[in-house]
Amino acid sequence: MRLRRVYDEPSPDDGTRVLVDRVWPRGVSKDQLDAEWVRDVAPSTELRKWFGHDPERFAEFTRRYREELESETAQEGLERLRALAERGPVTLLTATRDIEHSHAAVLVDLLNDKG
Repeated sequence: MRLRRVYDEPSPDDGTRVLVDRVWPRGVSKDQLDAEWVRDVAPSTELRKWFGHDPERFAEFTRRYREELESETAQEGLERLRALAERGPVTLLTATRDIEHSHAAVLVDLLNDKG
């Protein structure tokens, strides 16, 4: 499982590209982005606003987000991502500028069994 920004040019080794943001990225048309959209694994609007992409809040954000991922809806989205990964390479896409301090980074670690 890999992670890239939605605005990066696609790479031949991306495999299946999956947008994991709750809202569609600005400036990208649905025709332009060749990717599946699994929004149910994105953090809630409330958590996303609380976090505000503040790296100092990332540890607490990660804890709270992992709790949200226990919901039935999020579990269904995670199962979808796992199923895609069984078929081949998967690249998660996010519009976030700081991908290392993002929900998508938490997802990659979770799905790659890194915590």
